[in-house]
Amino acid sequence: MTSTIKVNTITTESGSTLTVGGCGKTVALASGASQTGFGREGSVNWQTGSLKTTTFTAVSGEGYFINQGSAITMNLPAGSAGAIVAVSDYARNFATYNLTISPNGSEKIGGVAEDLTLNVNGQALTLVYVDSTKGWINVQNAEDTETGSAFISASGGTETTVNCGVCKVHTFTGPGNFVVSSISSCVANNIISYTIIGGGGGGGDNDGGGGGGGGYREVKNPISPYTASPLDGYPVIPNRVTVTAASFPIVIGGGGTLGPAGTPGTNGSNSSGFSITSAGGGGGASECGTRNGLSGGSGGGGGAGGGTQGSGGAGNTPPVSPAQGNAGGNAAVGPTPSSQRNGGGGGGATAVGEVAQAASRGGGGGAGATSSINGTPTGRAGGGGGGGRQGLGPASNGGGSGGDPGTSAVEGTTNTGGGGGGAAEGGPGDAKNGGSGIVIIRYKVA
Repeated sequence: MTSTIKVNTITTESGSTLTVGGCGKTVALASGASQTGFGREGSVNWQTGSLKTTTFTAVSGEGYFINQGSAITMNLPAGSAGAIVAVSDYARNFATYNLTISPNGSEKIGGVAEDLTLNVNGQALTLVYVDSTKGWINVQNAEDTETGSAFISASGGTETTVNCGVCKVHTFTGPGNFVVSSISSCVANNIISYTIIGGGGGGGDNDGGGGGGGGYREVKNPISPYTASPLDGYPVIPNRVTVTAASFPIVIGGGGTLGPAGTPGTNGSNSSGFSITSAGGGGGASECGTRNGLSGGSGGGGGAGGGTQGSGGAGNTPPVSPAQGNAGGNAAVGPTPSSQRNGGGGGGATAVGEVAQAASRGGGGGAGATSSINGTPTGRAGGGGGGGRQGLGPASNGGGSGGDPGTSAVEGTTNTGGGGGGAAEGGPGDAKNGGSGIVIIRYKVA
C-alpha cells in the first residue's frame, strides 16, 4: 500500500515540537532531493557512487573516497562556521600518490594558511570549519591518520633538542647529509628553519683591510618558537625550504686565507644546502695592487699604501633577497702617509665595515647577525677589523680584530663565518684567516 500526502507546510496546532515519523521508522529523502534548515552535527553524506580520481572542489556536507593513480588536489569550499568535509583513502595508496587539501584563498587549516598533504596509506580526515583564527579543524581520530605523520623525522650533523623538547636542531660544522626519513602530513611542519653562513674572508697584510663576513642567509618557519635574525627571509617564497623524504647534501665553506707579505686575503668558500647558497666573504686588501677589498657575501676592507686609500669590496655578491651581507669599509691615509695608514673594516651581515680613521686606527668590522636558532642567542658573520699603524680595528660577531705595530691580528672564529683581521705594516705578525662557515637546521617535533 502506498500513502501520499500533498501539503505545502506541516505545522503543529499547539506547542513548539513537530514529530515526523514514528518509533522504528525512517524518514528518507527521495533520490535527487535535498534538504535545508536541518543543519549538521559532525557527519557527512559519503559520495559512494562517485570515487574521486582527479582534482576537484569539495562541497560542505559531503565525504569523498579518493581512488587516484597520481597526486591530486581537493580544493576546500569557502569556510563558514559548521561547514564539514571528509575524505578517505579508498585505494590505500596515499603514500605513493599524495592528496593535497588546499584552503580557499587565505583561509587556514589548523591555524596555518598552507596546504595540507595526506601521505599515509589508509588515511582519513574530517575537517570542520570553526572560525577565521583556526579555520578548518581536523576532528578525525583514526589511528592511521595520526601515527608517524605529525612531524618530520630526520638525522645528520650534531643533533640537539631545544625548547623543552619542542624543537630539534641539526648543526653542521663540516660537510654531511641531512637525511629526512619521514615527513609530516601538515605542509607547514615540513618547512624547516635554517641558517646558512659562508666562510669569512681572509685579512689583508701591511695596513690591510679586514676580511668580510661570510654570506648570511636565514629562514624561520613562523610556527617554530625562537628569535630569528633581522635577515629572516621567510616572507620571500623562494627562500622557503619544504623538505621531502630524501637526503640533502650540506656543504660548509672554509675561511679565506691570510694575505702574507703585503698581499690581499682570499675570499672564503661558499656554504650551501637545499639549493640555498651563502657566498664566502671577500678578502681584505693590502697596501699593494689596487688596494680595493674583494667582493663577497660581505666585502673585504680596503687597504692603504703609497698615499692611496683603497675602497671596500661590495657585499651581497651574488645578490639575493634579503641581502646576505654588506660592503667593506674604505682605508684611510693621514697627513703623513708614510706613518699614518689604516685599513678598512670588513663588512658584516647587518652592517657595512667601518671606514678607517686616518690618524687613529683601522676600521672596525661590520656587525654580524644574531639568531637563537640553536637555542642560544649567537652572533655570527661579523667583519674582521682593519690593520693600522696608529691602532687596530675592532671586530664583530666572530670576526677577528686587526693588528697594529704592537699587536697581532686575530683569526675569524671557526664556524661563525667571521672575517679575518688585517695586519699593520711592521706589526708582530701577518694578517689572519677567516672563520669557516656553518649550517643549522631547526624544526618542530612536538
